[in-house]
Amino acid sequence: MNVKKIIVCDTIHEKGIKQLENEEDIEVFNAASLPKDELLAHLGEYDIAITRSSTPVNSAFLENATNLKAIVRAGVGVDNVDMEGCSKRGIIVMNVPTANTIAAVEMTMAHLLATARSFPNANNHLKLDRIWKREKWYGVELFEKKLGIIGFGNIGSRVGIRAKAFGMEVITYDPYIDPKKAIDLGVKYTENFDDILSCDFITIHTPKNKETIDMISFEEIKKMKDGVRLVNCARGGLYNEDALYDGLKSGKIAYAGIDVFIKEPAIDNKLLDLENISATPHLGANTYESQQKIATQAASQAISAARGSSYPNALNLPIDESKMPSFVKPYLELIQKMGSFAAQVNKSSVLTIKIVAEGEIAKFLDSLLTFAIVGALRESMGEQVNYVNAEFIAKEKDVKMITEISTSNSAFKNRIDMYLTTSKGTTKIRGTVFGDDVQRIVKIDEFNLDIEPKGKMIIFKNTDIPGVIGELGTILAKHGVNIADFRLGRDNKNHALAVILVDNNISKKIIQDLSKLDACISVAYVVL
Repeated sequence: MNVKKIIVCDTIHEKGIKQLENEEDIEVFNAASLPKDELLAHLGEYDIAITRSSTPVNSAFLENATNLKAIVRAGVGVDNVDMEGCSKRGIIVMNVPTANTIAAVEMTMAHLLATARSFPNANNHLKLDRIWKREKWYGVELFEKKLGIIGFGNIGSRVGIRAKAFGMEVITYDPYIDPKKAIDLGVKYTENFDDILSCDFITIHTPKNKETIDMISFEEIKKMKDGVRLVNCARGGLYNEDALYDGLKSGKIAYAGIDVFIKEPAIDNKLLDLENISATPHLGANTYESQQKIATQAASQAISAARGSSYPNALNLPIDESKMPSFVKPYLELIQKMGSFAAQVNKSSVLTIKIVAEGEIAKFLDSLLTFAIVGALRESMGEQVNYVNAEFIAKEKDVKMITEISTSNSAFKNRIDMYLTTSKGTTKIRGTVFGDDVQRIVKIDEFNLDIEPKGKMIIFKNTDIPGVIGELGTILAKHGVNIADFRLGRDNKNHALAVILVDNNISKKIIQDLSKLDACISVAYVVL
């Protein structure tokens, strides 16, 4: 068994650790309690690292991580990761962008309400000072006020939905979305940033980059209406802190709700000296639910990366995903899994990789081909092939690469077909994505199925006669293998194909026993 090593550098929820420990082909070292200088000495042994904000992925880290293939940042931000240094060393960096979405949304709403009603101040006045003075704490209502949302992604859009439930008029500025996304939610879309500055409340939900640092500064605050109320639960530095301080002190800004700061811990930040601010110590993701989701999603990504089957939410691939519609990314992951699946079923030298796409996804055939090559060649070449050199290596190996746009109109809005031809024959796999990111393999050769491309699978092709499923179950039970799911497809040639999802690793002996069944045509073991 090819065991891969994963090191956990920072504290994550215990469910994530257990998830890693339960995989037989994964060796995990929980190094969260080690001093950072001691951590460096261990890095060279590991293939994958899971980090949070406490571990700087800097030059010292990278110089010691001589065997590292990928880093999973258990959270959204990668401010502590040297992305250029990782890319130069061929280390793929992934994050977990959606696990804390609801927590961040609800944190924003908490600060929005605090800016309207000064709850933290009133609470302290009563509890700490023991003063009952209702007339001191008049606030404003959210109802019929205008909320400007800067950035309308996963978090910003959900804040907009909740703000509308309060009866607010919501307007958003985000040049990177289709305006229809906002309009469909009953939110006004604007291309004029000054429309945001004229709102009663403003909240920001953008990544931190050269475009968004100091996005709200002195000039922007001057344009705002007197008594504006601001919220930042995204990233420190999106609001210029000096400008924010001056605006709050002068009263131009009536109140601010701030969860993030340029320098953290922010115990000496001058904003804390002001009365008209509610400040929290970067608690946006601090719910029990989100921490569990972050840990388990980070563990899943680390396992996938260790096995080389996919790199979910990769940030430094050679393909600029930020310039692609959001629906494309799941198809890139899916086509790589399809390539890996086909290569594991059809183990032999690859002769041809053909991709056929239908729908809007067909506009991204070149990107799909890159990911398909990586998936198909990884089985034989391991880490030698990556997203940068995939096509070069394929050409070097005389692999014929073909891409086509389908002219047929199937039942699928978008569909991708992969034909992997080796010296043993051709395996055809069809895949699609339902909703935003529900990946499915829906056809293998001539067999219609519905399979989530994830986990350990036995692919069993047989003549379609009675008793086969019982014989399969008997053999797996004899070897102590638990069946998690069973999918069956049939063709018009009296053949059947079973895809059996199992909880255990499958040995060569099990495959041999299955191949001896009279009805067996072929059997393969696939791990994605």
